[in-house]
Amino acid sequence: MQETQETLEIGLQAEARFSVTAHCLATHWGSGAVPVLATPQMIAWMEQVASRAVAASLPEGQTTVGVHLDVRHLAATLPGHTVTVRATLIAIDGRQLGFAVAAEDAAGLIGEGTHRRVIVNTERFVARAATRDSAASGT
Repeated sequence: MQETQETLEIGLQAEARFSVTAHCLATHWGSGAVPVLATPQMIAWMEQVASRAVAASLPEGQTTVGVHLDVRHLAATLPGHTVTVRATLIAIDGRQLGFAVAAEDAAGLIGEGTHRRVIVNTERFVARAATRDSAASGT
């Protein structure tokens, strides 16, 4: 894992723009009864962008998985609008990576917080998940 730490540096960032469609709404996600951007959708975008921020700096066979979120959804966004999501790497602690995440629409900030991801070996991670699945299903 030492090789990974040397390829990452504080300040790595990514940004992406997303359109708020019917599939992004709280009414679609089941997280509310109001047709506005769902908090789970905003969080999924934040995780996606944080993952992108470091993906190119990871060696072959490694990825990151989300393990913690502390996010506030500050304002509602209606369908048809565009949301810009940014993630910046702010901490490296061994395999754990800390990110500042933020989302905004044309009117301003709609969400912000922190997100933690852990670097994993993709094959080993999937194998462990399969072992858990086998144990749960009794096979």
